[in-house]
Amino acid sequence: MSTLIYVVDDEENIRELISCTLTSFGYAVVCFETAEELLEACLDKLPDLILLDVMLPGMSGTDALKKLKAIPSTALVPVILITAKSAETDKVFGLDSGADDYITKPFGVLELSARVRAALRRGDRPATGPLVHGDLQLDAEKHEVTKDGQPVELTLKEFQLLKLLMENEGRVVTREELLGRVWGFDFEGESRTLDMHIKTLRKKLSDSADHPKYITTVRGVGYLIK
Repeated sequence: MSTLIYVVDDEENIRELISCTLTSFGYAVVCFETAEELLEACLDKLPDLILLDVMLPGMSGTDALKKLKAIPSTALVPVILITAKSAETDKVFGLDSGADDYITKPFGVLELSARVRAALRRGDRPATGPLVHGDLQLDAEKHEVTKDGQPVELTLKEFQLLKLLMENEGRVVTREELLGRVWGFDFEGESRTLDMHIKTLRKKLSDSADHPKYITTVRGVGYLIK
């Protein structure tokens, strides 16, 4: 069965470019002009990946993204945002809203296909049971984290960071790997974003950088849970 990709863009020439490119690589592609059409289609059939324009008539792409991530059936479908906006703040907002990657117009077909392959690889991990570290438990299927049996409310990026660290318990996960796997694009030069997310994650876990119970900093390298 072909990999199914939904494409949402109100510009016909962009839809045609993306559709022709991805079809040539063997993907099945269905295009929509609005976010409302996308959400309706997801009720009928889930795609393997969504390419979603930010600036749309009616519901915006970021609002649609939040709806997708709030619904259990669509929460794990990877989403790449497509937009003419290229400012760092726009990228951070989109990624923190739940996007797996971010590509700006104009883009080349080779870049597009590479980002699609990367997003599909990240979304193609087999489901496992809850991850446990001491009194900390993370259930990826339910998208829940508990500490000593009590729920811990995390943002999407905090959840993804914790999940990646717990999946690699005992191994230092480098800053580059954390940025690449969680944010989905080269964040070099802006890695303070990672530090801020680790800081807020520690605070919510009542953890300390000086006396870590969960997350240990390996200076100049990355982070680990041991």
